Amino acid sequence: MGSLNGRLEHEFEDESLVSPSAAFRKAHYLNQVQHDSMSRAPQEWKSHNIRSRLLNSIKIVIFSNRLNLLMPFGPLAIVVTHFSGHHGWVFFLSLLGITPLAERLGFATEQLSCFTGPTVGGLLNATFGNATELIISIYAMQNGMIRVVQQSLLGSILSNMLLVLGCAFFCGGIVFNQKEQVFNKATAVVNSGLLLMSVMGVLFPAVLHYTHTEVHFGTSELALSRFSSCIMLIAYAAYLVFQLKSQKNIYAPVNEEGDQSARRSDDKEIPEISKWESIFWLAIITAWISYLSGYLVDALEGASIVWKMPIAFISVILLPIVGNAAEHASAVMFAMKDKLDISLGVAIGSSTQIAMFGIPFCVVVGWIMGQPMDLNFQLFETATLFITVLAVAFLLQEGTSNYFKGLMLIFSYLIVAASFFVHVDPSAIDRTNLNRSLLTVGAW
Repeated sequence: MGSLNGRLEHEFEDESLVSPSAAFRKAHYLNQVQHDSMSRAPQEWKSHNIRSRLLNSIKIVIFSNRLNLLMPFGPLAIVVTHFSGHHGWVFFLSLLGITPLAERLGFATEQLSCFTGPTVGGLLNATFGNATELIISIYAMQNGMIRVVQQSLLGSILSNMLLVLGCAFFCGGIVFNQKEQVFNKATAVVNSGLLLMSVMGVLFPAVLHYTHTEVHFGTSELALSRFSSCIMLIAYAAYLVFQLKSQKNIYAPVNEEGDQSARRSDDKEIPEISKWESIFWLAIITAWISYLSGYLVDALEGASIVWKMPIAFISVILLPIVGNAAEHASAVMFAMKDKLDISLGVAIGSSTQIAMFGIPFCVVVGWIMGQPMDLNFQLFETATLFITVLAVAFLLQEGTSNYFKGLMLIFSYLIVAASFFVHVDPSAIDRTNLNRSLLTVGAW
């Protein structure tokens, strides 16, 4: 509009010097052009603003992270399913396709938390922080794969507590090798207590099963699991209230003991996308993860046969590494910046979410779906969880970390991974014996 006015002024410049009528005509035309431009401006500006915001949102969510280069592997897994049906490739491509989606889901949740405040933000993190594992678990439960659900949730806890936390301690200790990094012991103690409570919920149904001391065989174990799951969900809700409302001051990071007002202003995050954009991307990413999870679960058993790997190893080791990829990267990054409290919150906090929210939630969902999902994780898995929680609790009790502690956690995870690689699940043995019996009957 400015350039048009300039041309009109130049056009009438000579005439205005000769006659007053030319000056009048000049003013009339300028007012007419300005009026027409202002009448068209709101509609043009509105459409341009919506288009620019949409493009900017896509740029931030889709093109701002190099990990998103793996997104095309999701559609490729669907194409391979329909044209070749090779379970090994479908499972592998689905894993690669879900990895960036899990990271972007965490990003959208963090952006939405900037608008909701700490309380609702904590609930959002509890719900969507481990949404990938929960979605895969629900799909597996629909297919009656209860053991896959139990083992994948167990693997998520083990991966966060040993591998993620170990890498954070190790990398932070290498960067700051001249000192011991410190973190808030109050947070570590409370989380360790919640993890021990979850071990108690998992341990008692397994003890009932293996000691054959159930009042009603086959039903008491399931009833105890559902009751314990409800108690664990209530305990986790009380923990959120305790942490975010009642005693939130004792959870302040130890490296930030300065002025509280300055700390609040520094910690206040500026969202990159709006609230409604966050909700939109949260819905889109969750729906896409849900769709891909169906292909992942359907190809799991076939991939186990093709790769000659136990289903227990795939469920406990491979699936959680994909679901925890974003948490792994962020925990290491914060540890290398000497923000160990955030790393601890990512690793141990995520384990607490799965143990006190994810597992009981799946038991309740299985209850609603009519699936016998219980807390009996079998003897081998229960013992692994119990020893892991005790080992990590001992390492956290001093409130300090170094690269050697991280190295111990990483080596412990390697031992756990090797153990599940040579572990044959009892349910797999039962299925094998059943198939052999059916073949024998058919031969006769």
